[in-house]
Amino acid sequence: MRWSGQELGVDQVDALPGLARLNNLVRSVQTPEFAGVTFHEVLAKSALNRVPGQSMMPFGWTINPYRGCSHACLYCFARPTHEYLDLDAGDDFDRQIIVKVNLAEVLRRELARPSWRHEPVALGTNTDPYQRAEGRYELMPGIIDALTTSGTPFSILTKGTLLRRDLPLIAAAAEHVPVDLAMSIAIHDHELQQSLEPGTPSTKARLATVTAVRDAGLDCAVFLMPVLPYLTDTRAHLDEALRQVKAAGATSVLYAALHLRGAVKPWFMQWLEREHPELVPKYRSMYYGNNAYAPKDYRRWLAQRIHPLIRAHGLERGIEDPVTGGVRSTAEPRDRWTRPGAAGRPNGAGAHAGSERASSTLELPAGLGALADPAALF
Repeated sequence: MRWSGQELGVDQVDALPGLARLNNLVRSVQTPEFAGVTFHEVLAKSALNRVPGQSMMPFGWTINPYRGCSHACLYCFARPTHEYLDLDAGDDFDRQIIVKVNLAEVLRRELARPSWRHEPVALGTNTDPYQRAEGRYELMPGIIDALTTSGTPFSILTKGTLLRRDLPLIAAAAEHVPVDLAMSIAIHDHELQQSLEPGTPSTKARLATVTAVRDAGLDCAVFLMPVLPYLTDTRAHLDEALRQVKAAGATSVLYAALHLRGAVKPWFMQWLEREHPELVPKYRSMYYGNNAYAPKDYRRWLAQRIHPLIRAHGLERGIEDPVTGGVRSTAEPRDRWTRPGAAGRPNGAGAHAGSERASSTLELPAGLGALADPAALF
């Protein structure tokens, strides 16, 4: 087993009732390299998650090698998924990481089934597949190989610069199946980025990864998500962000305003009260009660501000998959979200780059579909 020489202790199963209920916990590992973080190695029961939705086929599919994320982004929409495991959506999400150690093997079996239709699969739409632990567990090479050899298109959305390790493998995969890559780079102010995303690579390192992807001959979208009201929505910040994205070689950019759902809201507001107390009344008026979205007027204002900047920097507005929340697969039919059967999706074709109701005003937040069924976590 990995890390056997560095193991400091093994938690008792009865201390983690959510994991014990799943009956697939192998062991819990701590290592000096990740101070304060515990990795719970589990045997995955399945690899492919079908995203629940109201649309006609094809469904969206995702793979989540990890649950929880040491990137520790305070605004991460995936935090509530930890509550299914009787872990909290705050500190536990950052420090109690679930690792599906057998995922590649399970995936190969599922992709070999005659019923598999070779529909696009998204990675990184819930928790990041290239968070730091991937450097030790190395789950992604096996996953990429399984998808490629089965003829399955896939996309990867990440904040992890570890993506560069697998670029030769991904470039080889792209010769056989459609592959779509995106780097999430929301904040272009170093101090703010380190405060809100304490476990992530720097903005500079992520921009360099975009360049590395392009140098490997692959397209790379940038997710400028979330745009934070009163913090990263100034014209100066957006203009500089898009300038850097263009200079890095990105082929398209997607954006959306911050949304705060469920347990994410109090976790983010705790940070805001500590770091920017002057903004607390404004945020409370925007995200009042159970409202998870920025007001429509704000989203309309943001669209009017950012669209001219996107055009001025010669960038294309990318297309988000409104089911998985990831970058839209180039393997998808062009009319997937405009045909009559897609009417169940909020705003219909709202994710298309040519629509004025693009990702900034899409009612379905990125990745929400992947959270609809907690049982899909394993």
